[in-house]
Amino acid sequence: MSKFDDLMADYKAQLSGIGVSADDALLTAVAKGLGPSIYNKDSSTVSCSDSSEKERVKTNFLIKKLGMTDSPALDEAIEAVCKQIGSSERSKYRPVFYYLLVIKLGKESAYA
Repeated sequence: MSKFDDLMADYKAQLSGIGVSADDALLTAVAKGLGPSIYNKDSSTVSCSDSSEKERVKTNFLIKKLGMTDSPALDEAIEAVCKQIGSSERSKYRPVFYYLLVIKLGKESAYA
């Protein structure tokens, strides 16, 4: 298996661990959309305890990538995903985090 396939298995396992059945095509599209950042230890995860990290997710992914307008709903969605994955999970994989945001905000069409 390739490194990408190994990472996809990790992402699916994390989703399965929180009771989410992954849409393989969407998860793959989200992961590929992140480019080489998924292979870097620091950029491959999201820290929910870091407010600047959450602001970057909102600005760079939700607003710039998905074309959404800044609103309290975006902050609420980020917090909801943080809770969904859980504080006990230290490695919140960025593709999983973004995948859950896409689903929660109904933006699957951005990857169609």
